[in-house]
Amino acid sequence: MTRLHRRTFIVGGLAAVGAPMLSTSTANALAYPFTLGVASGEPTADGIVLWTRLAPRPLNADGLGGMPNTPVTVEWQVGTDQGFGQLAASGTATAVQASAHTVHVEVTGLRPDREYWYRFRADGHISQVGRARTAPAPGSGSALTMLFASCSHYETGYFTAYRRMAEERPDLILHLGDYIYEGGASARVRTHNPTAEISNLANYRVRHALYKMDVDLQAAHAAAPWAVVWDDHEVENNYANLVRNDQSPAGDFRARREAAYRAYFEHMPLRSAQAPVRENMQLHRRLRWGSLATFHMLDTRQYRDDQACGDGSKLCPEADAPNRTLTGTAQQDWLLDGMGQRLGTWDLIGQQVFFAQKLAKADGTKNMDSWDGYTANRKRIQDGWQARGNTSTVVLTGDVHRSWAGNIMNNYASQDKVIGTELVTTSVSSDGDGNASDNSLSSLNPHVKYYKNLRGYVRTSLTPTQMKVDFRTLDKVSVRDYPIRTDKSYVIEAGNPGLQAP
Repeated sequence: MTRLHRRTFIVGGLAAVGAPMLSTSTANALAYPFTLGVASGEPTADGIVLWTRLAPRPLNADGLGGMPNTPVTVEWQVGTDQGFGQLAASGTATAVQASAHTVHVEVTGLRPDREYWYRFRADGHISQVGRARTAPAPGSGSALTMLFASCSHYETGYFTAYRRMAEERPDLILHLGDYIYEGGASARVRTHNPTAEISNLANYRVRHALYKMDVDLQAAHAAAPWAVVWDDHEVENNYANLVRNDQSPAGDFRARREAAYRAYFEHMPLRSAQAPVRENMQLHRRLRWGSLATFHMLDTRQYRDDQACGDGSKLCPEADAPNRTLTGTAQQDWLLDGMGQRLGTWDLIGQQVFFAQKLAKADGTKNMDSWDGYTANRKRIQDGWQARGNTSTVVLTGDVHRSWAGNIMNNYASQDKVIGTELVTTSVSSDGDGNASDNSLSSLNPHVKYYKNLRGYVRTSLTPTQMKVDFRTLDKVSVRDYPIRTDKSYVIEAGNPGLQAP
């Protein structure tokens, strides 16, 4: 019998050791290929997406992970227990060089609202074991623990937040963008590879592999299914549609966006419906969690108009122009159509940039990259969900590397009516160690109730009557394995928008 290369993966403190898979192959031709871990995503009531990539030498400069230019058969299993004593589904997939030997398996036929465990085998090697779960069936669902995070810069700190997320064993994890950063190497906590700013397919693949090699990130992916959307750094800082933020490095930006989108899809547990076509990729989509919640996952980069007045924080009348759009008309209509279906108690909008008004100065200076640079688009969406009777709308936001919480107002000048709630997660590591500052600009933005400059994530616990919100924070990311704590908690009542004390 051929000796299998076996690994144990720790999820939330529980060792998941796989039993033998199907019959083994002949002697291994590859070194251990599952160096980037495993992931699941896009849960439905009867299925899940499983992901892995074969990459015995993941940082090879050609972006091919040390794999030969030959197809490789990859076996996969889904078990009802972590020992795989009973299989719920199994099969094979083919990994090919054209997609960097990544594997996306869309598993169906599973039971709703239950845990499963999964693993892969290729050339006699067995992957780490991952934990997944399915969504409740339509018309059911009484509780959901969902964590969300964003902005994980490899160089500015360790990914301890991901480790702490894994330890919580949530039902679902959202990542709201800036999963990787495109910049070149700098002398910080860790060093980017490649060392230059990335702009072609091989370099984007290597950068994704570098991040995926992080054991804390691997733990979070193995702990629960994810739903992901990008922001700007997956391509280039503050790009808008096909408009570049700057001209360095030189080159065709359309080709760069195509390469970045392709590498992003290759490395995420996404469905084939999201596969890019050249420089285009439909990432906005909906996920249902029974009758409890609907997740409307937005793309606020691919379709937006260029930032007004040259970007940055400005006093800029152009930002209020009626035809300006951040979502694009088609995505805006898709969002409001979905909210009008009223499929769940909670409408959760997963997106990237600050949604509520946030004045930087008393003269009206605002950030042109956020929704403040596209005020008419924001008003159309807010008016739309009010017209459709959505009273349990929560906007989930990343991007700004700080924790914020606030009420979404019908009119910010008069502060007349709360129509929704915004929860902003801080970064996983971007901007490095924070501090205890709680300067929330409250005199200019009275609807903002919480601010903290520490790294971490947000934990939410949903029921049909309320959402409990915990802002989870770390004092340091320059040191590995720092403890996590809850810095602030709120409650949002279903049908009664706005933050309340728990």
